[in-house]
Amino acid sequence: MINRRKTLKALGIGALGASGIPGLITPKTIAQHSELATTALNSLNIPPLEEGSITDTVRQFQLTMQRGSRSFLPDSPSETLGINGDYLGPTLHFRRNEDVSLQIHNQIGEPTTLHWHGFHIPASEDGGPHQTIAVGDTWNPQYKVLQPAGTYWYHSHMLHKSAEQVYKGLAGLIIVDDESNEELDLPSTYGTDDIPLIVQDRNFNREGALVYRASYEDTVIGTHGDTILVNGTWRPYFEPQTALVRFRLLNAANARTFTFAFSDGREFYQIASDGGLLNSPVPMTTLELAVAERAEILVDFSDGREVTLVSLGKTPTFPEFPGGMSGMIRSLNAQSFDILAIRPQQNLSGQVILPQRLENIGRPTGIITEITRKIRLSMGFGTRSGDDRGPGRGARNGRGGGHGGGHFSINGRVMDVNYINERIPLYSTEIWELTNTSPMMHPFHIHHGLFQVLDRDGAPPPANELGWKDTVKVNPGELVRIVMRFEDFADPDNPYMYHCHILEHEDRGMMGQFLVV
Repeated sequence: MINRRKTLKALGIGALGASGIPGLITPKTIAQHSELATTALNSLNIPPLEEGSITDTVRQFQLTMQRGSRSFLPDSPSETLGINGDYLGPTLHFRRNEDVSLQIHNQIGEPTTLHWHGFHIPASEDGGPHQTIAVGDTWNPQYKVLQPAGTYWYHSHMLHKSAEQVYKGLAGLIIVDDESNEELDLPSTYGTDDIPLIVQDRNFNREGALVYRASYEDTVIGTHGDTILVNGTWRPYFEPQTALVRFRLLNAANARTFTFAFSDGREFYQIASDGGLLNSPVPMTTLELAVAERAEILVDFSDGREVTLVSLGKTPTFPEFPGGMSGMIRSLNAQSFDILAIRPQQNLSGQVILPQRLENIGRPTGIITEITRKIRLSMGFGTRSGDDRGPGRGARNGRGGGHGGGHFSINGRVMDVNYINERIPLYSTEIWELTNTSPMMHPFHIHHGLFQVLDRDGAPPPANELGWKDTVKVNPGELVRIVMRFEDFADPDNPYMYHCHILEHEDRGMMGQFLVV
């Protein structure tokens, strides 16, 4: 169970080589980025764990979406949105194969929705743009928890307003447990050795108040902040009590990609991705997560040294040319940040023993399918990628450099709630070929369930992408093939969404919808 400590019994891992981004960073270089370890002032907030209550074998939850106020920076109150609180929501604890019922009360003063990200549930319970909760109303989704044990999340999916509502706080974590996960004896004491890290970048004005700017630049590349919050905590620190700690990382930013590492270059192990456990732990020194991606990692603090979890800046590779577009694209994810200062306590408890095997995930081989769908991600606003029809005479050279106008689109179409982009046969297995004609990466998310990444430009995906996913990075000019089984929940009226998870892109048209029929 998540709320009790277990003794680690599994077999130890042998010597494994580190992996990461070759040539990106060295321990010395990482250390130059990190100042948080000596200046952190605020104990990391741990969202409350909400177990719900059992009535007639159904686990029931009461969630109120509400307005609030929080001082993220000292003596600087900000207007916020929260769920059962002033910012973010509680961590919901589900068990696989149980039935849940949620009463969602909307008290924020404007319409909203609440989407169960990564869940395999009926479209009518999904919480997408079609399940709007009017001001003062209550929505009661009910469904069986079918996905594997893992780290999921919930957030606003209000049409044209997701970016602002999530930015102000309408999001939270979900942990799903099952018996096979518990038998592994992984760190599982929530708040002690099993730690959620909801990482966000945010902007604050001169008075120290949280602001959502929605500037032209934010519209084009998504909102990027200059201040990091972790579980809503500014300049956080955490004091491990155990030698081995499990961090559940969620990139809950609006647009930023984080490249996580430790300031001393230490190795860690990724044990899970979006849809649960991997086949075996993957040794790493850097981990890149785009918006909405999750990862569970195990970190050894038995040396007792203070260290900082950081995000590394990327070296720009987009060409320089006159105009604002080049500068915006070159600035993407180029900044380095301190994320979390870690100060181990003395006499840490527990052992550092890791399981050799975690899950048994079969990889698709010899897939029999007659359906391959082509999904093309494009953006306008000066990039002139794809099929935009904006003003100006710039050349459409495929990945940016033109002039003027356009919109975000998928297969040349902007999101329209009255248009069904795809109709997918029930019980079909489909390969989707994802391409990106724009000059920036797009994290692509599909509602309805989980998929597997087949390849990237014909090459096998890296080891930490061999598990179940619901969001995948698609780089400029790249072809990513994924495979997905569309089981259950045929519905001729209620669609599921697929979209870029950069929230400003989703809000402005890079989204489509499909029926399972």
